This record gives sequence, structure tokens and C-alpha cells, in this order.
Amino acid sequence: MKESQKTIRRPLEFEGVGLHTGEYCHVRLKPAKPDTGIVFIRADLPDKPRIRAQIENLSPRLRRTSLRNGTAEVQTVEHLMATLCGLAIDNLEVEMTASEVPGADGSCKPFLDLIQDGEIEDLKVESIPVDLEEPVSVVEEDATVVALPAREGLTISYTLDYDVPSMKGQFISIKVTRDSFAREIAPARTFCLYSEVERLRAMGLGKGANYDNTLVVDEKGVINNTLRFPDEFVRHKVLDLIGDLYLLGRRLNAHVIATKSGHPANAGLVKQIVERKKAWESRAENQLDIREIQKILPHRFPFLLIDRIVEMDGYKKAVGIKNVTINEPFFMGHWPGRPVMPGVLQLEAMAQLAGVLLLRKVENDGKLAIMLSIDRVKFRKVVVPGDQLRLEAYTVRLKARTGKVNARAFVGNEQVAEAQFKFMLVDAD
Repeated sequence: MKESQKTIRRPLEFEGVGLHTGEYCHVRLKPAKPDTGIVFIRADLPDKPRIRAQIENLSPRLRRTSLRNGTAEVQTVEHLMATLCGLAIDNLEVEMTASEVPGADGSCKPFLDLIQDGEIEDLKVESIPVDLEEPVSVVEEDATVVALPAREGLTISYTLDYDVPSMKGQFISIKVTRDSFAREIAPARTFCLYSEVERLRAMGLGKGANYDNTLVVDEKGVINNTLRFPDEFVRHKVLDLIGDLYLLGRRLNAHVIATKSGHPANAGLVKQIVERKKAWESRAENQLDIREIQKILPHRFPFLLIDRIVEMDGYKKAVGIKNVTINEPFFMGHWPGRPVMPGVLQLEAMAQLAGVLLLRKVENDGKLAIMLSIDRVKFRKVVVPGDQLRLEAYTVRLKARTGKVNARAFVGNEQVAEAQFKFMLVDAD
């Protein structure tokens, strides 16, 4: 099911101190146009530098997710990013008067309460998620995070097991929707071990942290506070993971399985997905398997005559493969005593490849290539079972409603057929 991009209807504001810097910051959330993404703006700096929320701008910081553009930095963005992901908000400008997003109560709930359903605006432009073609994983010391392909939506299964009696053996698996995020994840607060407090303070961290906005845990449990969930710690880890995954710039369709992962492992997974995605897109531009061919052509058995496309050069050239076997249904009636592939089907195979070449263009998505004419047809050699047809198609002319393509067919190095096709491009509906 296709979803539209979203933003907020009007500016919204909040303020507070950062968990780590202790600095006061006023934040103004502003609506943004389609395809803007999430952009942080340091309104307190000269020229108000903009920092896009994407993994390429990651600025490694201990115990938090930070972003940098040149000398401008924004810190501890993960809770706000998780909120935006949970609410499916694609486009937003976040103006800040200091470097760190306020910690609020250590969870997403204050941000979620600020951005109510009535504050969300549908932009009526499709939101395209990130899909995986294969598993992606990261292992860092005792932290593991794996993303498995999934058809629709994000599911997270997280195992948390600290060497502290009060935090042992927590596990949650949840399909992340707006409702489940708001109910099960957003209220979970950040935490740290009591044994870490002095070390973190000595490193200049936690200047804005207190027992109200951070769960401090010793061997007996939470100090000076009460849990919102019996397993609040693992739920907050899921919250952080959702926020870090949104540095993809789009929502992710996947089942993510994590064990004790933190910001470094989460960021490592995002980087891996981005790198793999580039490789998949590059490969997809040059090759199409039968499933991808079927997304473009309406033909099906027994009349789909292309098995694979092995080379694409934009909209100029396509090279496809047709494996000719004795099991082809037409051999039952076409010279069964001496099987020969009919010339008209060689033409059809070339025409289908030409159709893929023309219909790959974005503006031709959802159209059909209807043949208007065939010219310059020549057959040079018979094609028999066991042969592999190598089909080549070259665009001669492509207009808004018509296209002309030259095509050739080879068996090995020998050309067996050629023709020129003219098509009309019409809406499928």
C-alpha cells in the first residue's frame, strides 16, 4: 500500500536543556516541502547552517547520535528522529538555538504529545521506503544487529542482557506502526548504570541529566524513580534504534534483529544499508531478472519470451537472453519432427526486449508498448532447441507517445534475425 509524504501543518515549539551539554535550547519545528527530508538548522550560528539528517553527516559522539555540517553540529537527535519516524513525518525543518536537542523526560512522549495527529499534514506525494534485497548485518564486540528483507513495514526484535541483576534478559519484538510506537515505545526513557555515572560526569557528559529524565540503575533496580514498563530498558533501546535507522532518510521495510546494539552498531547498519542500496540500484540499472521484467511487461507464460536482461545502457540499449528449450509449448505443433523456433516468435522476443527498453523510462511507467509496424525483417539462420538467443535492442527515436527500435538476435556470434519496430505508448488502464 502506497503512503504519502507528510509534514506538520504549522510551526510547533518546545524548549529545555540537553541531557549531555546541559545547555538550554529553544526548538522550532517548521513544515517543509516534499522531498526536503529532516533538516536541522542552527539558528544561533552565522548564516544559520543547515544539517540534513542522513548518515553521511554522522558525527561520532559517545552515548548519543550527533550530526555535523562543517563546524556546525547538532547532538542527541535520536529521540526526536524516532518520534518523526514513528509518526511517519518525512519532511521537517528543526530550528535550534543551541547544539543539543532538549532531553525532555528522556523519552519520545513529550515530542509525540506536541505533534498530535491533527498537526500532521499529508503532502500527497508518494513516500518511497527503503527495501532490502538481501540481509545486512553488523557485529561490534558483543553487539549484533541484522536487517532482513520484509515486504512491508518495520519490525524490531531486540534482546538486552546486561551483567546487572535488575536488567537481565529483556526481549521485545514489535511491528512498528504509529499506534504501537506511541503506546509501546515512545514513553520508554533513557537510562544508565549507577556504576557509570561518575565516569560519564568526568568525561563532561550528563550535565543536564537527573533522576527525572534518566533512569539510573543499580543492582537493586531504578534509583529514585519507577518504571513505566517492566522492560522499559529494552523498549528504550528499540526507540534509539528507530531514531538511528531514520538516518536512512526514508523509512525502512525490514525485520531488524538486534542484541545489545547501541548507537555505533546502529549507525554501522545504516551505513551498510546505504552502501548496499547503491550497489543494488547500480545492478538494477544494468540487469533485470524475470521478476523485474514481469513488473514492466504484461506478458506471461507461455508468451513471455525473455528470461533475463543482462545489460542496459540508459534508454539507448538493452541486451536480453532467451533460452530455447525442447519444452517450449510451440514445439509441440511447429515441426515436431524437426523442431525450429518460429520466426514470428523470434520477432516477438525482440519486440518484448524493445518494449522493456522503452517502458523503463519513468514517464512511461504504467504504459503499454503497442506495436504499430515491423520493417527491415531478415532471418539468417534457424534457431533450434538448445540454442540461447542473445537479443539486442537499440532506440532509434523515443517521443512522448511513440518509439522506434532496431533489434537483432544472435546465437553465439552468428546473427540469426533482425528487424525494426515502431510502437505506440498508451496508458494501461
